[in-house]
Amino acid sequence: MLKVAVVGLGDVSGIHLAAINGSSNAELVAVCDIDKERQSAACNVNFYSDYQKMLEKESLDCVHVCLPHYLHLPVTKACVEKKVNVYLEKPLTKNVDEGLALIELAKKHSDVKVCVSLQNRLNDSFVELKRIVDSGELGKVLGVKGLVVWHRPKSYYDVKPWRGIMKYAGGGVMINQAIHTLDQIQLIGGEIESIRGSIDQLVNYGYEVEDTAIANFKFKSGAIGLFFATTTYSSNSSVELQVVLEKGKLTIKDFILYNTNKEGKKEQIAEDQKLPGSKFYYGASHDTLINRFYRAIIDDTEDYIHVEDGQKTMEIIDAIYRSSNLNIPISMEVYR
Repeated sequence: MLKVAVVGLGDVSGIHLAAINGSSNAELVAVCDIDKERQSAACNVNFYSDYQKMLEKESLDCVHVCLPHYLHLPVTKACVEKKVNVYLEKPLTKNVDEGLALIELAKKHSDVKVCVSLQNRLNDSFVELKRIVDSGELGKVLGVKGLVVWHRPKSYYDVKPWRGIMKYAGGGVMINQAIHTLDQIQLIGGEIESIRGSIDQLVNYGYEVEDTAIANFKFKSGAIGLFFATTTYSSNSSVELQVVLEKGKLTIKDFILYNTNKEGKKEQIAEDQKLPGSKFYYGASHDTLINRFYRAIIDDTEDYIHVEDGQKTMEIIDAIYRSSNLNIPISMEVYR
């Protein structure tokens, strides 16, 4: 039974706590947050307001890091140097440079595992979509489209100002709301040759980060990618991921995978499990990935999402920022 702790008791921590408490492979022994009013979430386990003290006093096998982006690197580093495995909420870090530092840390401590929470890779709809694409039964990929049209009010930033400050968040809609879609685009499209992108603030909330981003991807395979994300709509629309192939079109929308053939006939293929409540858009795959990671720790396997995988989305986000600032396409060779 793995001894597990959670650092950071914000919005997403509830999903982690539920997964830990529901796992036959783990026992929650401690939680940590600087806000002592969140101690009620401790579920009668040891509560700390200093993660360093927690690491000193507890004998831990895994720590879940559910903190603001700027704390991902230092807290993960502290855990890894104590030989404690880490389940790290997305994003990997706040930028590509910190991502590289985390990759070097993981290489230096290769006996410690760090899993990045890009759990939407394990959604039933996406697993089946990728299986079909990889099988070649519908021919090669011609295009990949990802759309994220959501709503975030000014209060979203006001209640947690770090979300709107670049040096703490590392970005806005791309790194917070649309990072899973960017990850899925690159998984389907393959190696990216170049990206042409543009970011904007369509709503003036007085913060630094973008609320809207658009990008065109050129893949080395010859496929074209289109990405659009915004938090300026009136509500959270369904995320859409579409893959155009030589012999069909696969679309994930409203958590359902459809295949549309050349005659325009639409067939439902797979449907995701969904969380109850207002945070349904998180999806239900946290639990799947968390338990997969626990098994990887217990069995000493590599069956989890590694830091190098998480770095790919950081490079894409960085390229879109660079392209927008310079008004030119960015070759992905600059990251190699």
